[in-house]
Amino acid sequence: MSPIHRTDRCPLDQAYYAPSEPGGPLTALPFPMKRILIVKLTSLGDMVFTQPLVADLQRAFPGVKIDWIADSYCADVPRWTPNIDRVIAAPLRGFKKARSWAGLREIFAALRALRREKYDAVLDVHGVYKSAIVTFLARTRHRYGLPVQELGESGARFAYNHVFQPFVEEDCARNRMRRAVSRALGYEMTREMDYGLKMPADTPAAAAKGSYAMLFHATSSEEKKWPVADWISVGSAIAARGLRVLVPWGNDAERLEAETIAASVPGAEVMPRLSITGVAQMVGKASLVVGMDTGFVHIADALRRPTVILFTTTSRHLYGVDARGRAVSLGGGGVVPQRAEVLAAIDAVMPQVTSTS
Repeated sequence: MSPIHRTDRCPLDQAYYAPSEPGGPLTALPFPMKRILIVKLTSLGDMVFTQPLVADLQRAFPGVKIDWIADSYCADVPRWTPNIDRVIAAPLRGFKKARSWAGLREIFAALRALRREKYDAVLDVHGVYKSAIVTFLARTRHRYGLPVQELGESGARFAYNHVFQPFVEEDCARNRMRRAVSRALGYEMTREMDYGLKMPADTPAAAAKGSYAMLFHATSSEEKKWPVADWISVGSAIAARGLRVLVPWGNDAERLEAETIAASVPGAEVMPRLSITGVAQMVGKASLVVGMDTGFVHIADALRRPTVILFTTTSRHLYGVDARGRAVSLGGGGVVPQRAEVLAAIDAVMPQVTSTS
C-alpha cells in the first residue's frame, strides 16, 4: 500500500493561510536545517494530528532528516510514516504505572539513543514537563517550545530558547501547530495536510472476512460517551446495509459495553484485543468508521476511510474534520449528536465506500 496523501482541510480554517498574518513577514533561518527532532510523546489522536508536520518540514527543507521521540505505548504512530528517520521510544507511561529496573533501563537506553545525534532544531510540540526534559537533554542549540499560555504545564518553559507564536484561534488543532512551526522556521504553510501514513501489510485475519464497519464507542471519560441505546440503533442500521459490525474495546469496562452493543446488533462481533497497529490496520480496511472523538477515529480520517466523528463535550471546531462525501463531524461543545443526525451522516459518507484492496 502506498503512503496516504491527504488534501482535506479541517473545518473553518480556510481564512488563515496567508504569510502576512500577525507576526510579520516570514524570515529565513540563519542556520542550516539538516536534522530535526519532533518531541510529541502522547496521545494517540494528538500523534495523528502532528503527522502532517513531517511533510511540511520535508517540503520546506529538502533532504532534512526527521527523528521523533514518543512514549512506547503509542510510538507505532510515527513508525507508520516512512519519511521519519528514527523513532525513539521511551516507556514513560508504563514506568509510571509499574516502576521497575527494566523500565528504567529502557528509559536510559532511549535517552542514550536521543543523544547520539546532534539536531539543528528540537521542536517540543507537546508542552509538558516530560517533553521539556527530553527537549533540554537533546543535543541542540535551538530548542523550540509553546508560549506559556499554550503549555500543558507552565513550568515546561525552562527548556526553550525559542518560543512559538501564540496559536491562531480560528485554526483547528492540526493547523495550529503546523502554523506555529512554519512561522518559527521561516516557511509558508500550505493548504495541503499530508499525513504520509503507510500501514504494515500484514492485516489481521478479521479483515479478510468481507466488508465491515467499526463502531468506536469507548472514550477517555464518562461525559464524552454516547448512549449505548443509540449505538445499538446505529449499528443495526449499518448491519441492515449488509456490512459486518465490529465493536472494538481497550479495557474490561469497554469490553463489557462492546458485548452489550454487539448482543443487540444483528451479526455484530466484539473484536479481539489487538495492538495499536493491529486496530489501525483494521481501520485502514474498514468500509465505514463511526466513533467518538478518539485516536482511532482520527486515524480513520487520516487514512481516508468513510468516517463519522461524534463529539459531546470536546470542540468539533478544534478536532473535527469535514470532507464532503467522505467525513462528517457532529456535535461538540456540550451538544450531543442525535441518532437521526448520525444516520444522515452515514448516508452522506457511504456512497464513497470503495474497495479497500
